[in-house]
Amino acid sequence: MNPLDLLSLGLIGLRTRPGRAALSALGISIGIATMIVVTGIPASSQAALLGRLTALGTNSLQAMALPDQNPPALLPESAVGMVRRIAPVTAASAVANTHALVRRNDRTDPGDGGGLTVLAGRLDLLSTINARVRTGTWLTEATARFPTVVLGSVAAARLGIADLPAGRPAPQVMIGDHRFTVIGILATTPLSPDIDRSVLIGWDAAKSALRFDGHPTVIYVKCAEDQLEAVRGVLAETISPERPGQVVVTRPSDALAAKRATQSSFSVLFLALAGVALVVGGIGVANTMVVSVLERRAEIGLRRALGATRGDIRGQFLTESVVLATIGGLTGTVLGLLATVGYAGWQQWPLVIPAGSAVAGVAGAVVVGVLAGVYPCVRASRLTPTQALATV
Repeated sequence: MNPLDLLSLGLIGLRTRPGRAALSALGISIGIATMIVVTGIPASSQAALLGRLTALGTNSLQAMALPDQNPPALLPESAVGMVRRIAPVTAASAVANTHALVRRNDRTDPGDGGGLTVLAGRLDLLSTINARVRTGTWLTEATARFPTVVLGSVAAARLGIADLPAGRPAPQVMIGDHRFTVIGILATTPLSPDIDRSVLIGWDAAKSALRFDGHPTVIYVKCAEDQLEAVRGVLAETISPERPGQVVVTRPSDALAAKRATQSSFSVLFLALAGVALVVGGIGVANTMVVSVLERRAEIGLRRALGATRGDIRGQFLTESVVLATIGGLTGTVLGLLATVGYAGWQQWPLVIPAGSAVAGVAGAVVVGVLAGVYPCVRASRLTPTQALATV
């Protein structure tokens, strides 16, 4: 019997009993849709959670000179450039303490800096520490050469500068004996609270106005998460090959351990739920096919009496089982994808649809159809014509 004839024969049961076929397909489609949903929705939720954990600095490190040294330890001026040559490093920037005092105006106490730190900052600092400007602008190639400053959130509050209204003259602050114009205020920076209490000026402006020597104080590093420990192991030697013991490197964020534990837990959950869904769908198809064999014994006996072989009977019921499961698998995959897209959009999560789950939905349905149809088709083929026709 050629495949087309076998397929046509296998569809007879579905065409003659459309209600039962629809209910049977619905059973496995619910199982497959469940598999898609229990992998897609948790994956989207996981992506949202991992995104929040990443924002906590799971791929970030800081390096600074060992404190309390006599004479004070200094990081090389070329340290940032050397760090960027480490292959897994994606970004590196730095700030430097100018040891200058900042005042609201020239009428305040010259020795009172309000507990604020004046830092020279590189232009790529914001992207490296995941900071953003709340109002105004960040330093540019042009403004970094002139007496302009960007205030951290705490520094702005202590200096009494809450906002930078458009159309009004920009406020100024005193750093040493020089007036600096405020061009921006940063939002709160959870990863680097020291930046919130700082007044940031351009690297070149610090050299020209404050006699800054060019040595960075803190180097911020972002790298591939899976290489974080390896980068940390070579960071001190890269920054100061001659005196690596004078460089202190922070340990990885605790959020990284939480993120890795979350990834592992979610993966186990996905596999367990998907397995349960497939088993439920397979049981439904097997039950349907067993009942179909019992109800169609007369048809089986008649076909055997007319010359159908046991292989033809097995092929008929196995084909019917596979087609039934495939229809349910396709329907369930579509329903599962629609449910995942809708729920992720409602929760405002990033949409993550594991491609493997969509493919496994259909492939799993076919496998389930084969396994569920094996026993019924073997049982049907073992019926002799006389046994089957005895029920007529």
